Amino acid sequence: MMSTGELLSIDPQELQFPFELRKQISCSLNLSNKTHSYVAFKVKTTNPKKYCVRPNTGVVLPASTGNVIAVTMQAQKEAPPDMQCKDKFLLQSVVASPGTAAKDITPEMFNKESGNRVEECKLRVVYLAPPQPPSPVQEGSEEGSSSTASVSDNGSLNASEFTSVPRAHVKQHQPQHNSSDARSRISKLAEEKNAAIQQNKSLQQELELLRRKARKGHTGIPLMYVILVGLIGVILGYLLKRT
Repeated sequence: MMSTGELLSIDPQELQFPFELRKQISCSLNLSNKTHSYVAFKVKTTNPKKYCVRPNTGVVLPASTGNVIAVTMQAQKEAPPDMQCKDKFLLQSVVASPGTAAKDITPEMFNKESGNRVEECKLRVVYLAPPQPPSPVQEGSEEGSSSTASVSDNGSLNASEFTSVPRAHVKQHQPQHNSSDARSRISKLAEEKNAAIQQNKSLQQELELLRRKARKGHTGIPLMYVILVGLIGVILGYLLKRT
């Protein structure tokens, strides 16, 4: 709601504070100059120790808008009965000389007894209820009535659902990790098998060569060599069974 005088338009007409104990609360007034003159203003209150006004005096340029006055209420230890406040503000305005600045404003400019034409606007203070927290999760849905979903009624249900997501992702990645390890072990065993087969072939070739030499020289194969070849064959057979 806007208060409109001949000099200034004031928006809003009430100072509305969302009341909270032990917390500073601020609101603002917007001034618009309806004239083509410089207009000086001054803000007064019935309870100056309770409020801080910045600026409490100033000049609104001709036909200008968006001039903001910030009003801060000091932190209160107790709430008033029925959230009703009797504090009031008075905004005085007067036509000033062209080029007037805030530092040029004097109390005499707002003295009616001196013949000055002073426009006054009374503003009351209204306490608003603080913003309410989000409403709790409603019961009654099939999911909400289950034993796993109904954790509490203060919103922890949503929190538990979110924290469970990373755990699900971890479970999905575990099979991929195990599969990679298995493929690595199979590849390593295959390499060992191929190496054993190549070594077996090489030994067989050497054995055949010795046999040919033995036939030509009419001599038998040395017993130690036969034993050595047998041991190697046993080891190779064991390795082949592992794969």
